[in-house]
Amino acid sequence: MSLDDRKLEVLRAIVEDYVETQEPVGSKALVDRHRLGVSPATVRNDMAVLEEEGYIRQPHTSAGRVPTDAGYRLFVDRLTKIKPLSPAERRAIERFMVGAVDLDDVVHRTVRLLAQLTRQVAVVQYPSLSRSAVRHLELVPISTTRLMLVMITDTGRVEQRLVEMPGPLADGEVWELRLRVNEKLAGQRLADTPPLVQKLVEDCAAERRAAMTCLASVLLETLVERSEERLALAGTANLTRGGVLDFQGTLRPVLEALEEEVILLKLIGDLEPRTTRVLIGDENQIDNLRSASVVSSGYGPGTTIVGGLGVLGPTRMDYPGTIATVRAVARYVGDLLAQN
Repeated sequence: MSLDDRKLEVLRAIVEDYVETQEPVGSKALVDRHRLGVSPATVRNDMAVLEEEGYIRQPHTSAGRVPTDAGYRLFVDRLTKIKPLSPAERRAIERFMVGAVDLDDVVHRTVRLLAQLTRQVAVVQYPSLSRSAVRHLELVPISTTRLMLVMITDTGRVEQRLVEMPGPLADGEVWELRLRVNEKLAGQRLADTPPLVQKLVEDCAAERRAAMTCLASVLLETLVERSEERLALAGTANLTRGGVLDFQGTLRPVLEALEEEVILLKLIGDLEPRTTRVLIGDENQIDNLRSASVVSSGYGPGTTIVGGLGVLGPTRMDYPGTIATVRAVARYVGDLLAQN
């Protein structure tokens, strides 16, 4: 059956009270705390319907009610407005992020900020190389036969590789190689570079082909073969607040899941631009996280998504506030990357 507006309002009140108090919610408390405009008896009837439909449950006899995963899902789906961040919260984000000196600093500031603002576990994925483009390639002579290849992406990632040359190179030859690789590769998405690197070798003058072939081999390794993703994690200690994530009496399964980067990438990766995803309880495919909720968002410059970020916490979380915070931080990090 579909719920009428009054029953939805009762469910909203139960969720908000339970999130705030961590105590089962009774009909009298709902009438006292919220302007529902009906009697406690009517509220009790509405709660009976909500319980029958599986949106709330009674944890033990003569107790109030608590939301189920389905109740939280309906609450989130029916959110008409996301709680806006206060001016103080917005200033806190700006103050915390301003002055970040490089990509590592941006990521570590972001993950600490998310954990502090939401009081949950925060996860931030470094900008994925597979979604990045080449901004610049630098060749730095180390000796007459050895170069340092430095790749800088449009998302601020920096990768370095040593290149062993087949013979000594003059400064002019290094300059020529640097010019050729940047002409061909600068501005290209990393995923699109393999044929361009091959073309560099094919189009190279015969006397420089051996040097370009060595450079091309390291270029491919740097541009294409770095498939691993990097993550930053903060706020794990927040799991212990109130023991709300206990799974069969222990936090160990949750902590073990948080140590698996593949799991974390599944939780916060593959999101469309400017969208926020909320996974509640059993909606998580990972068994060890069935007692948790995850709010995540993609981030990147403009409409380009280069990574994901999010928070993990109990199903009893402040969804409107958490969604607003995750969205705001994702937008701010995207703007930072766009400025760089």
